[in-house]
Amino acid sequence: MSTESKESLKTSRSAVGQRAATAGKLEAAAIRLFAKKWYNTVSVAEICREAGLSNGIFYRYFPGKETLFRQILETVIDRIRAALSEIEGRSTEERLASFAMKVMDFAGSNRDLVAVFREGQYRFFEYERKLKDLYINVLTQVLGRSIGLAEYLFAYGGIRFCAVMAGLKGMELDKSVITEILGKGIFPGLSFDQEKVFGGTVRPLALDLDASARERLILAGKRLFGEKGYFETNVHEITDASALSVGAFYSHFPGKDAFYAELIERAGHDVRSFIASNMGEGLNRLEAELRGIWLFLVFLSIDRHCYEIVREAEFVLPDSVRLYYSAFVEGYRKNPAGNGSLAARGAVAEATVIEYLLGISHYFGIEVAFDGFASNARPTLETMGRYLAGGFSSYL
Repeated sequence: MSTESKESLKTSRSAVGQRAATAGKLEAAAIRLFAKKWYNTVSVAEICREAGLSNGIFYRYFPGKETLFRQILETVIDRIRAALSEIEGRSTEERLASFAMKVMDFAGSNRDLVAVFREGQYRFFEYERKLKDLYINVLTQVLGRSIGLAEYLFAYGGIRFCAVMAGLKGMELDKSVITEILGKGIFPGLSFDQEKVFGGTVRPLALDLDASARERLILAGKRLFGEKGYFETNVHEITDASALSVGAFYSHFPGKDAFYAELIERAGHDVRSFIASNMGEGLNRLEAELRGIWLFLVFLSIDRHCYEIVREAEFVLPDSVRLYYSAFVEGYRKNPAGNGSLAARGAVAEATVIEYLLGISHYFGIEVAFDGFASNARPTLETMGRYLAGGFSSYL
């Protein structure tokens, strides 16, 4: 190779390296911003400022903001895949413990990436499907046999939620309790009566046939926010749908955020009321848990907007969503039947069990609300009951 050719190759490699470095700066800046703010509120200009680059440079590397956002979601999946490729252990029990720790540790070490993906799974659900497929493949290898959605939800639903609560929210949880749940379940020794869990007539929430102006606004806002999202819905659309004036809106609510916060509070109240009024009597602790999940899924099949509003609110009004989940946590803590022997060990152990159970419902809800899974919910929940009672002990 001539000297001229070598210099040309060196220059070409340098240019490629500079392009990669610039693209990397833009991606890193976008990750920092998307982790803190809702996708719709982050502009290309803001990403460039965060990266210390001029606005025009962005479009040399990405056609638009969505392309960059999707690239970040792919990055998250690739990094999770790499982390889970290092699962260790000769026995199934050792591999289960290793994989649980990998998921928990990834969230703690990659807080911004996990925060971005949580919005991404809502906005572009196909990436949640990709991650679910990855998790199912990994768990199949860990357990040494083919698994289905029930195994995925029991294992990853609980662990993913705990990982987010510990890694992103700073909650103190006990990793050893998570490992024990996988191996032994939460309600050992209990069985369930399918009729008690799935049977009976479900009573819907009361419907106000003579709704007040405030209630009309709430109903219209719930539908519009559920269909279009928070940022795509304005106050004029809400009042038009309610056949009320803008002045009427502001006579009841100081602004759009306060209105949205009430929708979130109402959503939590409605879910809890629906479950409580249809729970039934004479259920053991496992039956009550399964019945509660089943009623939650029934509620979502009736009122999908409820869950969509809460999911979006995680990035718009996080304090309101924290209160939403806190109300469910308090319900668990006040349960007279307790939450199993693991939870009886102390406050941190109990918090871990509760968050694990919330995680199962949360990701089950995602399957029903966002992936049209309602028709297969019952058989999956039946299988889930066996794992809540005994974990993966039959695999060990």
